[in-house]
This record gives sequence, C-alpha cells and structure tokens, in this order.
Amino acid sequence: MTEQENINYNRIAEAIDYIKANFKKQPNLDEVAEKVHLSPFHFQRLFSEWAGTSPKKFLQYTTVEYAKTLLKDNQATLFDTAYETGLSGTGRLHDLFINIEGMTPAEYKNGGKNLGINYSFAESPFGHIIVAPTDKGICYMAFADNETLAFSTMQNHFPNAHFRQMVDLIQQNALYIFTHDWTKLNQIKLHLKGTDFQLKVWQTLLKIPLGQLTTYGAIAAKIEKPNASRAVGTAIGSNPVAFLIPCHRVIQSTGILGGYMWGNTRKTAIIGWEGIKTHSEVI
Repeated sequence: MTEQENINYNRIAEAIDYIKANFKKQPNLDEVAEKVHLSPFHFQRLFSEWAGTSPKKFLQYTTVEYAKTLLKDNQATLFDTAYETGLSGTGRLHDLFINIEGMTPAEYKNGGKNLGINYSFAESPFGHIIVAPTDKGICYMAFADNETLAFSTMQNHFPNAHFRQMVDLIQQNALYIFTHDWTKLNQIKLHLKGTDFQLKVWQTLLKIPLGQLTTYGAIAAKIEKPNASRAVGTAIGSNPVAFLIPCHRVIQSTGILGGYMWGNTRKTAIIGWEGIKTHSEVI
C-alpha cells in the first residue's frame, strides 16, 4: 500500500468510526467530510471506492441494524425506535426499513407474521418449480422435484409468514419468461431480503446478459471485493429466486461449471437453452 493509499484508508476508517459513534445524530455528508478534512465531493467518491457503498447508505445500514436490535431484543415501540435511532419519526423509520430490509418495521418486529405470500407449482422447461410472491414481487422461486420438500424449504426462509396456495398475476408474469418474451426479464419485480453483501451479489447476477457466463472471481471484482470469491460463492448459493436471478451463469475460472443448488445437469440444460435462445435471436 502506497503512502497516499494508507492516508486514504485511515481517513475512511475514521469516517466509519465517526458514523458508527454518531449515527443517532444522523450526520450529513458535509459533517462527516469535515471530520476527515475532505471536500464533500472528494469524500463521497473516496468513501464509495473504499467501503463499496456511499456514506449515506452506510449510515442507513448502521441505523437499521440498531433499530432491528431495539425492535427484536428490547421490544421497543416503533415511535421509541425512531426516536432512539435519531430519525424524525416513524415515517422515516418505515421508509428506511422498506428500502434496506424489503419489509416494514412492523413486519420485522412481528417476525414477518403479517407477510402474505402466495405460492403455486408450475412446469418449466427444466422441471417442476415453486414460485412465490408477496404483493411487492417474487420473493422465492425454486425447482421442486418434491413438492412437500420444496414448500418446507420455502417456509424455512419465511418462518412466520402467512402462505396461500393460489395463482396470481405476479406469478404469471414471472412464468411467461419460459414461454413468451424472455428478453423482458428485467421487468419482473422481485422482493428480496438479505444482507448488504448478498444483495450486492444478487444485483450483480441480474446484470449478466442472457446467454453469457462469468466467474466467481469476476463477480467479486464487480462488487469491489476481489478477494471474496468464496464469500461470493456462498451468497450465490443462498440465491432465493432460481433462474430469474441467474446464478446458473456463474462458473469456475477453470471453465468447470461448479456447483448448482438444483443439480449440474439442470444447470447445463439452462445454459444450453439460453445459448440457443440468444443464437436464434441473432439469426
């Protein structure tokens, strides 16, 4: 590490410590930048390069993590939680939870028991699947060789949610990808919950063009964590939405397909199907 890189690292470390120690005051960009003797513009760019997220997002993550502790461990009210985290009211707490956690503070406080999830089973070119949305978008999709086991696995992801076996429009739109216009994959709404790292990995997977492949190392580099290939692999293995979040497009740097939650035979079939689709489109 060069002398300048060391200086930059220390500045960002100081900024992170300051945000963690003062998040209840909800410091703005100018305040934190001033603490590390940088202009707001320079600080914003430098922080994003070193921390992998913006100062504002980091403050939001820190605030939500503390709020989650209050709601879960201390059973605080939403009003008290908003006050204790330095937010101006329950409205801001609500918006922050929706943005970061994909659920309301009340849903988190209640362990997701107010979360309604519809689900159904359907056929795909690669076998039986289970597909499940909330009213916000697809939250779970998996190949279901055994329906009972598939439902049980889904329940483990959302242990306190209310499930209804029924077909809705969100499911139908998602399933059209297999039989209709697969080029509109990015128009399907997803409702995801995961750690910041997992969400970054899944968002990066969504950017892999159909018919193309990448590696675990390339994904790690994309999220600015070049030494985190193993952690990337773990996040990919935790993908809750098969096919729509294309974890099947990630292979080892040696060219070996690597693992796949639903079997390498299925992974090979999906890759081949996508290759034929993109090739026929060019022709």
